[in-house]
Amino acid sequence: MASTPELKIGQKLNEGKTKQIFELVDQPGLVLVQSKDQITAGNAVRKDQMEGKAAIANKTTSCVFQLLQESGIKTAFVKQHSDTAFIAAHCQMIPIEWVCRRVATGSFLKRNPGVKEGYRFSPLKMEMFFKDDANNDPQWSEEQLLEAKLCVAGLTIGQCEVDIMSRSTVAIFEIVEKAWATQNCTLVDMKIEFGVSVKSGEIVLADVIDNDSWRLWPAGDRSQQKDKQVYRELKEVTPEAMQMVKRNFEWVSERVKLLLEPQASSRVVLLMGSTSDVAHCEKIRKACASYGLPCVLRVTSAHKGPDETLRIKAEYEGDGIPTVFVAVAGRSNGLGPVMSGNTAYPVISCPPLTPDWGPQDVWSSLRMPSGLGCSTVLSPEACAQFAAQILGLRDHLVWCKLRASMLNTWVSLKLADKKFQACSL
Repeated sequence: MASTPELKIGQKLNEGKTKQIFELVDQPGLVLVQSKDQITAGNAVRKDQMEGKAAIANKTTSCVFQLLQESGIKTAFVKQHSDTAFIAAHCQMIPIEWVCRRVATGSFLKRNPGVKEGYRFSPLKMEMFFKDDANNDPQWSEEQLLEAKLCVAGLTIGQCEVDIMSRSTVAIFEIVEKAWATQNCTLVDMKIEFGVSVKSGEIVLADVIDNDSWRLWPAGDRSQQKDKQVYRELKEVTPEAMQMVKRNFEWVSERVKLLLEPQASSRVVLLMGSTSDVAHCEKIRKACASYGLPCVLRVTSAHKGPDETLRIKAEYEGDGIPTVFVAVAGRSNGLGPVMSGNTAYPVISCPPLTPDWGPQDVWSSLRMPSGLGCSTVLSPEACAQFAAQILGLRDHLVWCKLRASMLNTWVSLKLADKKFQACSL
């Protein structure tokens, strides 16, 4: 592949059935992933050229990785470079395919006779396969993976690393599944691979995620499948059949862009009892921003101006935008209860407690009259998270950020535990 003015492309580092990996001479730690127009099935037993597949696959992968990165998942993806290539962190790949299944179909049915097609896994069914073309990628157990003691980019794959990849696979699947559900598409199953960043030594999602990586059934209907299974099932590869396969791939690449778009606008309205509460509100607003939630700050006192408080409330009820009200009022908190008693929208009280009267003041937020559903959350960050959980029920992008945050918290604890175990040895 010739060098371009933008990038100084060095030697080819690797080549697979559908892509090539090149070093970037002037960008240490990064590589160029170049897609190919080749489509394969059955470990390349069936192999054909499909003009335009490289661009379709690259577009799909770039959109999926962008969705995952914006959610907060650590990936090797950096940015799309051209129609057929993207830039990624240089990784040494862990030779395991992680397969996550929501619906029983395909090879799972052959390996598990008696299970009917369409059986729904909840929780998700996890499987792993060792990448070995000569032996048709045999299925491995966790015990086999641990006993292999693989060393990748200086990192030995032990229990901690296996647990991180397993937990990450579930989170990644659920995020992509949630996104495709907005297009009325069922993500049936998906395979992914991890690598170890040569620069940071971290395990990150790597390789590609495109229409070769999953089964995708519009409206949950297998007869409408849009994935590579259509190519696998061809009785005869003809130009007409390949055009049908290409149209399916194009259908996916066009709709995958929509996964990055919010399905509904939403907001958090912060009502503060006085301007002395601004610092507390700014903490909430900053935390909301991490979930992609816009915040509006207003000043109103339910004690000193209840009519104005209710007028402000009505202002945000009238435009139909999903809204969570957050009442920030210390001392005797009338703001949260008054709002909760006069709106069907969710209200959270997040009082700014002071060291002298804090324990006493909090009771004005906790002890509610009957008929009120106002919750109380003391931490600004937890208040923002609760608002995101409410609004994430309608906005998949907010939900995806919450899901990734859960994963990242779990991973940080897992790595901290590993570090302390190493120190005690």
